Amino acid sequence: MIAEIQVAPRPADPTAVPYPHVDAAIAVIKASGLVSEVVAMGTTLEGTPDEIWSVLRAAHEAVLADGAASVISHIKVAGAAGDRGPRIADLVTKHRP
Repeated sequence: MIAEIQVAPRPADPTAVPYPHVDAAIAVIKASGLVSEVVAMGTTLEGTPDEIWSVLRAAHEAVLADGAASVISHIKVAGAAGDRGPRIADLVTKHRP
């Protein structure tokens, strides 16, 4: 299974930038040990359904734990019967130099 998450935090201080809160979500994803790729507008991760759902929730909650006033997480999930795909590499390898 793969999923993509984009967190959109609202900092407690309206003049603050949101990026440190985004970094908190990315840190949770990286610490999970799952295959992941950070891109400009989100992070894609790959694993079993149980792993993916757990990490998505933890990433969302990490933004709030980091002090954001609120967060909206935009999530896309793709899976197949029997946990047989797709994988990140299956979808992007042909588009890379």
